[in-house]
Amino acid sequence: MDTARSLVLPAGNETSDLKTGSIFFVGTATVILRYAGFTILTDPNFLHRGDHVHLGHGLRSVRQTDPAIAIEELPPLDLVVLSHMHEDHFDRIAEQKLDKALPIVTTPHATAKLQPKGFSATHPLNTWETLNIAKGDSRLCITSMPGRHGPGIIAAALPPVMGSMLEFRTATGKTTFRLYITGDTLVYDQIKQIPQRYPEIDLALLHLGGTKAFGILLTMDAKQGVKALKIIAPRTAIPIHFNDYAIFKSPLEDFQKEVKAAGLESQVRYLSHGETYTFEVPIS
Repeated sequence: MDTARSLVLPAGNETSDLKTGSIFFVGTATVILRYAGFTILTDPNFLHRGDHVHLGHGLRSVRQTDPAIAIEELPPLDLVVLSHMHEDHFDRIAEQKLDKALPIVTTPHATAKLQPKGFSATHPLNTWETLNIAKGDSRLCITSMPGRHGPGIIAAALPPVMGSMLEFRTATGKTTFRLYITGDTLVYDQIKQIPQRYPEIDLALLHLGGTKAFGILLTMDAKQGVKALKIIAPRTAIPIHFNDYAIFKSPLEDFQKEVKAAGLESQVRYLSHGETYTFEVPIS
């Protein structure tokens, strides 16, 4: 293990169950992942209906939903995976109430924003870089995936974004489960490299919503979501990041229609806020 890119977490008392895991959908791009003894929070957003987020360049958006739980109800966490530094992904509640010593795996840009706020355990990753994490007998490799939060020159005006590949492994190095989180990206050429490098992906979390600013698409809409699903070809996909903010212009219902038209219904699971997807992992 590369000591320069590694993290050792306290083993804790929980069992490292490799046969079952779960995804609890809090809302927006916020989920709680439990697997192999790890408890991981993604893109923490705990604002409520009617609250506003500031997205830069004078852009604001109002939240139209409530999170499934309050931040005070979170279980003990091992780490946070943060796709990028936008307020609908790391809000002022998270800034105030998350443990400042909690490891956060994110972009170099987000790290530069978080450290002055007191977060002391950030782990920045450039695209294709990996952080190796050990917890007891379990291992987790988090690799930054390509992401582009808007077309061409527009992307340069927005915070850099990363997708994440989470590979859970045994102490002997055998991969048991592979999870891909798209982050707020559009489908573009570099996305096609992901299945070339990772031909077997067990589960994908798709950031949808069709976010638009000044008429420009900034996150995948229904059609792009299905295109990504075809490219990545995970065994199962769960859409997240939809219907939560007024700036999201592509509702989940549009994605459901596109999935049905493409004949991909057996690959997709839908969660409402507060619902849990439980997955089984065959261990040979």
